[in-house]
Amino acid sequence: MSGQTGAAAPLERVIAAMTARQGPVGGGLYTELVGHVPSYRAVPRELLDGIWHRHFQRALAVVREGTVPAPEDLREADVARDRVARGVPLGDALSAFRRALSAIRDLFIAEATERGLDPGLIVDRTKCLWELADVASLQIAAVHRQAEVASALFDARRRAEFLRGLLYGTLSAAEVHGGAAVYGLDASRPYRAVRAVPYGDAGPDALDRSLESQSRRNGRGALFTVLDDAVVGVVEARPETGGLEVTAGLGPPADLAAVHRSFRAAGRLLQAARAYGLRGVYDLSDLSWRVAVVAEPELAELLLDRYLRPLEAEGEFGALVEGSVRAYLEGGRRIREVARGAHVHVNTVRYRLRRFEELTGTSLDAPDTAVEVGWALAARALRTPPRGRASTGFQ
Repeated sequence: MSGQTGAAAPLERVIAAMTARQGPVGGGLYTELVGHVPSYRAVPRELLDGIWHRHFQRALAVVREGTVPAPEDLREADVARDRVARGVPLGDALSAFRRALSAIRDLFIAEATERGLDPGLIVDRTKCLWELADVASLQIAAVHRQAEVASALFDARRRAEFLRGLLYGTLSAAEVHGGAAVYGLDASRPYRAVRAVPYGDAGPDALDRSLESQSRRNGRGALFTVLDDAVVGVVEARPETGGLEVTAGLGPPADLAAVHRSFRAAGRLLQAARAYGLRGVYDLSDLSWRVAVVAEPELAELLLDRYLRPLEAEGEFGALVEGSVRAYLEGGRRIREVARGAHVHVNTVRYRLRRFEELTGTSLDAPDTAVEVGWALAARALRTPPRGRASTGFQ
């Protein structure tokens, strides 16, 4: 007991001397830190002083007791959350901590040597401070990464909530402008809503990342999120998918406050593109009236009954008639071109067209007939039955 008491008194004098220099050493450390670690310039001095005091007192306890706290006893979560929120990288946070512990360790060695502390005790407590630095560094790294993940998840949820409100038209004008400023959108410029679904091995998350990456690379304003197994968002220009196979609908340009209208249009375009089995990004200029074929299945059924089902009774010949009518309308009504493409005589094509008119009781020269037959042919081309609406997962 007397030996411990004899060792304790010199050690306490060392601790007292270290305590007297806590302020000056901390001031020098602060100057060094903000001079060499730029990210720490965003951290207020009073916060850094508080953390310095915590580290210093913890180190004094280690020097006094000769034991190192368990990792779970090191309260660093609040510091990690603050540093992540201020954009301080993990490497900078660890560098700052090691600078602090190095300053404390150097101070201990200097004061202990000056006051003649037992060399064996100096070595032992120095080792304890090294161990404290290792244990605390691991704990700081762990809680910092946890804070980064939590922050990223929070930011993703907040971004998704803003984008969902923007696309469904539930935000106020102030919320639109405030969110646009946060997420790098220019509220004075028009944007187009997009809805995209991936194919193959790539999932919505991979498509989301690809669209974000392509937009950043091209320097275009855009914002995306995953919603109902699809990627939705707003873009300044037709998005690039980075080589991923997708089907997407792209709405017309609109002010951010009215982009929910573009979003509804994008949904209809996606629905149509999927129904036709298309791959790529499609807007109204690409699909035109074919969007309405998907949206009006009852009308499509009526026109199929009127123009194409009468051909089914003709068997194989009926299929040839339908093919000739399709080529005739899609090729600009040039009979010779139809004949050349089908490798038949022009009179054969004329006969097939005339037979179509006989079977349907119509004239292909009538404008309404051309439109309605084209509608029926587009309905026939749909991969899904025209009686039901093609589902896209959106309501």
